[in-house]
Amino acid sequence: MMNIIDTVNDLRQIAHTDIASQVKHVAVILTAPRSGSSLLKSVLSVHPDIASLDGEMEPFLALSRNGFGNNADSDAFKQLNNRDVLLDNIFDDMTLPAGGNPEYDYLKNRWRKRLLLQFPALFSEAGVYAQLLQDLDAIFDQAKEQQIQGEAMLQDLILAKVFKSQTWRLDYYDGKKNPLANHCFNESMKLEEPPFVLPRHYRRQFRSCDAEEKTLLFKTPPDVYRLGIYEQLFPNAQIRYLHLTRGYAQSVNGLMDGWLSPVAFFSRDMENAGVNLSIKGYSNLAGFGKRWWKFDLPPNWKDYTNASLEEVCLNQWLSAHQAIFASGVGALSVSFEDFLSKPAAVIKQITSYLGLREMPGLPAFPVTMATEAPRIRRWQKREESLMRLGERVDVKKMMGELAYEMNPDTWL
Repeated sequence: MMNIIDTVNDLRQIAHTDIASQVKHVAVILTAPRSGSSLLKSVLSVHPDIASLDGEMEPFLALSRNGFGNNADSDAFKQLNNRDVLLDNIFDDMTLPAGGNPEYDYLKNRWRKRLLLQFPALFSEAGVYAQLLQDLDAIFDQAKEQQIQGEAMLQDLILAKVFKSQTWRLDYYDGKKNPLANHCFNESMKLEEPPFVLPRHYRRQFRSCDAEEKTLLFKTPPDVYRLGIYEQLFPNAQIRYLHLTRGYAQSVNGLMDGWLSPVAFFSRDMENAGVNLSIKGYSNLAGFGKRWWKFDLPPNWKDYTNASLEEVCLNQWLSAHQAIFASGVGALSVSFEDFLSKPAAVIKQITSYLGLREMPGLPAFPVTMATEAPRIRRWQKREESLMRLGERVDVKKMMGELAYEMNPDTWL
């Protein structure tokens, strides 16, 4: 595994930068998984003064030897390894909205580096990597010649070309899953967690001249267990935190759907840690269920390797918010339910808190990281078990601290 990481680092050819010391404004979304952070980040990232990553920071932590299996036995750690390597990867991926035509050469290079994160074992093989370069050259030559500018059209052309003989790999991409697919995620190694993101078009790279004025936005749910790393990364910046909340029933239901998905949210290969999972309602149902942990790995995860799936998911919701409150970090509390019901008001509240001008208008809300079509009160399909969880004292206490009513009629 370490040899593959070395190869991926070599192939990605990330340039060194010293921009971090110049950065003055950073915003971090703190939340539990399946609480709507992908959607919130997607909407905020169109703001002209907000820079963001295409995905999350997790792959760059792995490339810089941080996190589980390196300097931690869970998602929690305090001191960063190889800070410069991590920062170089962050700034290489950090972009801002841009108008005009796509910069095809820049976009091609972003695709090359992103694909190495998504299929590191595959594309680290010399012959396969050489073919990848040929395929990307061919499709972008076509894009230039035909002036293909539609983002979705170009993305589909690239994926079809790169995976022409392995179309099943398209099911690992956000929004690309074939509803008739019947296979499971079976990669020998991962850096990015599926559903895989696609490089966004109509973006430009973050530059040193942006460092003092623009705000860097980060969204990675495990950040709740490593508060303090952004202060290490950006020592001269004001770090502002958003605490994104969502009721337990909606979050736990979404987590359970994700754990049972055959192609999404694979975060930790526990075989590498010598752990055999025996999670009831997961390990006994899915072929990958004894090997793969999904979503966050809280510090107390070892207490849940033999628990029921609903208990594992509830713990992921509880542990995340407990960690945020225990840290004492100052944060603007943002309800995902409020964001859905009155998005303009919530975005205005956030931009005001971040010291940014108002957004000129809200973009259409994309469907991101969804296991099924979004709909109100999806949690009711597990109503009996979720209501039973709601009788727990710790759940009632946390719901109160998050300003939620224990009234199912109010749970969207």
